[in-house]
Amino acid sequence: MALAFALLCLGSATILVVPLAFRDMVDAGFGTGVAARAGLLGGLSLDGHFLALFGLAAFWALAVSARYYTVSWIGERVTADLRSAVYARVLDQSPAFFETLQTGEVLSRLTGDATLIQTVVGSSVSMGLRSLFQFIGGMVMLAVTSPRLFSLNLGLMALLALPILAIGRKVRKLSRESQDRIADASALAGEILNAMPTVQAYTQEPYEAQRFADRSENSFATAIRRTRVRAALTTLIITAVMGTIIFVLWVGAQQVRAGTLTTGQLASFVLYAALVAGGVGTLAEVWGDVMRAAGAAERLLELLHARSAIVDGPLPRPPQAATQAAIRFEHVSFAYPARPDVRAVDDIDLAIAPGESVALVGPSGAGKTSLFQLLLRYYEVSQGAIRINGQDIRDLRLHDLRRAIAIVPQDPVIFSASALDNIRYGRPDASDDEVIAAARAAAADEFIERLPDGYRTFLGERGTRLSGGQRQRIAIARAIVKGARVLLLDEATSALDAESEILVQRGLSAAMTGRTTLIIAHRLATVQKVDRIVVMERGRIVETGSPADLRHRGGLYARLAALQLDL
Repeated sequence: MALAFALLCLGSATILVVPLAFRDMVDAGFGTGVAARAGLLGGLSLDGHFLALFGLAAFWALAVSARYYTVSWIGERVTADLRSAVYARVLDQSPAFFETLQTGEVLSRLTGDATLIQTVVGSSVSMGLRSLFQFIGGMVMLAVTSPRLFSLNLGLMALLALPILAIGRKVRKLSRESQDRIADASALAGEILNAMPTVQAYTQEPYEAQRFADRSENSFATAIRRTRVRAALTTLIITAVMGTIIFVLWVGAQQVRAGTLTTGQLASFVLYAALVAGGVGTLAEVWGDVMRAAGAAERLLELLHARSAIVDGPLPRPPQAATQAAIRFEHVSFAYPARPDVRAVDDIDLAIAPGESVALVGPSGAGKTSLFQLLLRYYEVSQGAIRINGQDIRDLRLHDLRRAIAIVPQDPVIFSASALDNIRYGRPDASDDEVIAAARAAAADEFIERLPDGYRTFLGERGTRLSGGQRQRIAIARAIVKGARVLLLDEATSALDAESEILVQRGLSAAMTGRTTLIIAHRLATVQKVDRIVVMERGRIVETGSPADLRHRGGLYARLAALQLDL
């Protein structure tokens, strides 16, 4: 930035010298020889004046090109750093953050808004600063050339400042609104493109196309309003400034006719006036760009300054150095931020011994997944505490807590990478042999080996090349290779056929050995060999015991088992 500023000053100073040299050339070639005695280039011949002008032009071109490269580099650097900083901040947010902000909105800010800022920082700001220097320098030289004409020019320009500033604020407001409308369209597109099979299955392509077209039209209408105001601003500035300069030049022409101003002085005044007018015209356009970028910057800074609801404590402690984990839910209650009056978890008191496998069963909405989310600290408990080996999880660093937990979700995520990299995502430093061993334990090895490039086969975006059961086995292998002390299984075998389920259950049994395991299951047949079953309903624990004990009690578990196991 210092180099760019130095080059800007050098280039601006050079262009401001040109009218002085031009004045001397005019007086030397067409006047009375005054320039030869007292001018900037005194003593040079007429040919020498032209050579000096060419030398100034060449030097100015070199300074401008160097400044352009430097400022462009700054723009690219600022944009890359800003995108990285915003993206890193978004990754730190809790799930509650994304309840109100769509991923398409985030992507719009990272791409469209950041690109707009790049254009302004790498181009418009450079042009604006150059024009500002040109304007200020030109005004100073106008004052030196003819104080009377300058004072008249300055007084007229001062009258234009207030309407220009008022319209500029309007442009900024409309620019923010325009970027919001663009983000709305991007958010809708992102949502629908991720749901294309459903859209096509219900033949809703025309409806979704119309919805996107409507949002695009809203974006267009807002952009046109902004453009209309910006065009009015440009018209006002250029017309007023040019009118002022023309009027001042008319006064100057009267002075030349009266003999109080030389022809060379008027010529230099005309050139400085042209520099001032050009600078103002560019500033008018750049001001509109800056106002538009200001709206985009506000949206990016909202993300950059966002604070996660889940953060490390002021004095986080290291986790206990134990090979296994004991988990204790101490009278835990919780309500989601979007539904603060409805308790998803209500006074849960549950102790899980090290190495014990516990299944959470119950109807949908009973609070099973909420317990997983609280254990991972995606949300904070409203009341009570969750402890691992006696430590409140709020006293642990988030990364330490989550590093000790492996999870297999009901809807597994497959990244746009190879099978090897997808499994290794559980532990990036895992060797190829460890990855393959985990795949075999999860019964994923048999189908991975049949892929065109085996473990190095690209699986497509969101694993589109795999079946639901294959994606789930990849996720199970990923959890196995992580080797965490706590294993969470959220309907981990729900998408498997009967044969694959038997193989995976064998692999999961091996993975569960020596680990504290919590299992969410709607299919009761998959949890008949766990140490204990906890039955939940409406956020509360209503029963707990072994599968056999619970069936004999005749409660909620017995009714569910009668529906599933006795059919």
